[in-house]
Formats: sequence, C-alpha cells, structure tokens
Amino acid sequence: MVQPIEPEFEQALHELTHSLEPFLAANPHYQKALEVIQVPERVVQFRVVWEDDKGVAQVNRGFRVQYNSALGPYKGGLRLHPSVNLSILKFLGFEQTFKNALTGLSMGGGKGGSDFDPKGKSDSEIRRFCVSFMTELFRHIGQDTDVPAGDIGTGAREIGFLFGAYKKLKNEFVGMLTGKGMDWGGSFIRPEATGYGLIYFVEHMIAKSCPEFSLDKPSTIVAISGSGNVSQFTALKVLELGATVKSLSDSRGSVIAPEGFTRTDILSVGQLKLKGGSLESWVSEQSDKRFTYYPGKRPWTLLPVIHHALPGATQNEVSGEEAEALVKAGVRVVAEGSNMGCTEEAVEVFENARKAGKGVWYAPGKASNCGGVAVSGLEMAQNSQRLAWSTQEVDDKLKNIMAEAYQQCLAAGTKYSGEQVTDGVLPSLLSGANVAGFVKVADAMKEHGDWW
Repeated sequence: MVQPIEPEFEQALHELTHSLEPFLAANPHYQKALEVIQVPERVVQFRVVWEDDKGVAQVNRGFRVQYNSALGPYKGGLRLHPSVNLSILKFLGFEQTFKNALTGLSMGGGKGGSDFDPKGKSDSEIRRFCVSFMTELFRHIGQDTDVPAGDIGTGAREIGFLFGAYKKLKNEFVGMLTGKGMDWGGSFIRPEATGYGLIYFVEHMIAKSCPEFSLDKPSTIVAISGSGNVSQFTALKVLELGATVKSLSDSRGSVIAPEGFTRTDILSVGQLKLKGGSLESWVSEQSDKRFTYYPGKRPWTLLPVIHHALPGATQNEVSGEEAEALVKAGVRVVAEGSNMGCTEEAVEVFENARKAGKGVWYAPGKASNCGGVAVSGLEMAQNSQRLAWSTQEVDDKLKNIMAEAYQQCLAAGTKYSGEQVTDGVLPSLLSGANVAGFVKVADAMKEHGDWW
C-alpha cells in the first residue's frame, strides 16, 4: 500500500509495523487488521484558487486525508506550509489515528492542509485563501463527521477565517473546528495543551526512570527545539516547574542560552513569532549577551550536558548522529513534542541505549504530544454541551488524560515489546504506544465489520 513517492508515510508505517512484530507473532489474527488499517478511508484533493493583493489569481493544492473513523469523527489539524504533500498528510493522519486512540476520547484520525505559505502574506490574502479553501472543504467536514484543527501555519487568525467561511456557507454555528477563539466556542488551555501535556507526560517518565533529574530542580537542563506554539508552552511549563531551558530553534538556526532562558525571554520570542520574525533577529535585538546564535544548526550538538531533550519543531529533526551526541551528553528522557521528530536512525540509537541499561528513555510523539488533540476533544465536548469549563477543570482533565496515556504505553510496552524484562532496563514506550493505540482501533474496526 506504500508508494515510492511517499517516504514520510513509509517511515511511519515501517515504525508501526516493526514495533508490532512481537505482538503480531503472539496474536497473528491481528495481521489482517494491519493490512486494512494502513489504507485511508478517504482522501480528498482539490484546487484552491485565490486572489492576491495585486488582483492576480494564485493556485494551491488542498487536501483532507480522512484516515480512520473507528473511534469517532475524523480529527486532526490543517497544515499550511509549502512542504505539504500527500505523503506528509498520510503520515500525519496515520499517526493521528493512534494518538487520538491513546487519549481515551471519541476521536478518529485525519489530517489536511495545503501547500499555501502564509508567511509574507497580508491578512487580506490569507482571508481570501481561507474562504476559497473552505468553499470546497465544507462539503467533507462537520461536527459529527470530521473536525479539523490548527497546525503549522494555521493559527487563531486562520481558524477564525475558516470558521467564518463555513458558517456563511452552511448557515449554522457548530463546533466543526477546534482551536476557536474564547468568545465563540474555544476552550481554555487549548493553545498551551500540546506543550503542557508533553511536560505532564515527561514528569511520569522522570518519576520512574530518573527522579534525580526532576523538573523542579534548577540543575536539570532541558533542550528544546522549535520556537512556535508547542515549544513556547513547553518551555514556559518547564520554567514554571523550576528546571532550566537552554535552547530554542527555528528553520534558520538555534539559540543557546548558557545560563538559561527566562519566562520574559520566551514571551518575547512568542511575540516575535506572531510577526513572522526569526530567532537570529531576536538575538540581535537583545541588549545583553546571554545568547549565542548558531545559523543552520539544531540544538542537539551544541550543549555539553543535556538531561532531557524535547524536539518540538517538525518531523525528522533529530538525526542518528545527533541522537548519539545526546546520549553522549547524558540525556535521560527524549520525548517528542513534534510528530515523528526523530529519524528512524535516531530512534534506533535511543532504543539501543535503553536496552543497554544506559537509562535513556524515548517517547514517540503519538503518546507524548497527544495533549493538544486531547484538549481539542474536550473543546468538542464543551461545544456539544454549549458549556465552557474553567481553566482548572480543563487542565485537570488534561493531566488525567496524559497520565492514562502514559500508563497505557507503559503496560503495553512491558507486555508486548518482545524483550526479556531485566533489572535496570526500562520498557519500550515506543512499542507500548504503537501496540496500545493499534489494538484499540483494530478492535473497534472488527466490531464494525471492517476486517474479519
């Protein structure tokens, strides 16, 4: 079912298939489920024609991959970025299916977007694009069918334009998008959810594997990549708990803070990113000399000591060589805030280090970053009830969801990794996440008659 032109999807499928091997050997009747589950239920591709500020017609490709609805309506973000193609969206929708299963909420898996680049565009151009995009997409989505959300390039502004276009086209006000504004159906904690949820998951990993490097100690060093929404709120939560954040990055390079970033620094970066600025320009504007900018570099090789590494930018942002550098720097926890943030080679390095008893513990994004979609699911629940829960209520529910996701991964990884349990070796959360998510979706599909 994999085409040669789909490298990202092939990588995601290979990771799942490889980690399921011990489980499938013990439960061979699930092999048919794997064959069926890897094929999307529906793929929609369409033309998006919009007018730029000079009155010239521009054209982009729009997509929606409705991967799996066994557990609920399709659910997953809309990505607006020049790199968007069918392979990337299939990989993201595939991963989303199992990630959503781990939240325990009634959500299927999907992903969509366009190769439109919002960077450098005026608000009017983005609005016209969003209206054109939704003029086709509205036929395929709905609160009980498919509920998209934000993603890279799709923030509060874009969600607002898309929601407004849908409302005019359908003449109804329903929760068919998540990430909405607080005054019109949004949820507290939604912007923070992926970053906060990542840290809630990591806290459980640390408590079991290396409590001496807990996040309430300033001596604990955390390396974070990215500087968008996920990375900003990851960093803010780490700082709130008391540990030290020493890195951020963007597509052009990395910033290292030898003494650590402050909350004010992170908020300043957030304001810059809203305007489309780069970290290089941010460093040049700082009056003190607390920061060093490394053009064209990712942070993983730039620090001599790293206790916890949290990739938060995009897919395949940690290479095999960088993984080896992290192990050498003493990394104990690697948890993805981004989707498939580590290459296959990097994952192999971390898993080999874990098996060798070096105390390195890796968590895949489908488990560690499921907090974002979890709060999207909570937003859907609030919309259905025409209610708004308090910040504390949503945060408490998020903590419980991340704790349950961790326990599912831990239990399945202990039982189904195919490894001999030995003292000093941690169970595979990679195997655990894949098996736990797969079984939940596969069992529902069988009950629906989708495989036999």
